Amino acid sequence: QVQLVESGGGLVQAGGSLRLSCAASGRTFSLGAIGWFRQAAGKEREFVGAIRWRTSSTYYADSVKGRFTISRDKSTIYLQMNTLKPEDTAVYYCADSTNLYAKTTNDFSSWGQGTQVTVSS
Repeated sequence: QVQLVESGGGLVQAGGSLRLSCAASGRTFSLGAIGWFRQAAGKEREFVGAIRWRTSSTYYADSVKGRFTISRDKSTIYLQMNTLKPEDTAVYYCADSTNLYAKTTNDFSSWGQGTQVTVSS
């Protein structure tokens, strides 16, 4: 099993930037991808993007493409968020999958506890 811990959330003004971290531990050799999701109040959890563990190739939801970037340094995955908008306000989660094309919540197994991102207008 893989354990994931997110950090880096906070309050930022619209147009600003924030970087989230996801520290992975445990059976990381079994990983296919680490994904980022977000869940705004009263809404379903939404796929943001993911990075394939072995190649560090990435893929993103259209809503964040060009503004968000996922990267990896050893066992930590980063989500760099630029040009933030109030609609980016949500709790952000990272999760692991053995699927190299994982995009739905069902594709992912272990989840972090989440970190709150609030973007003020």
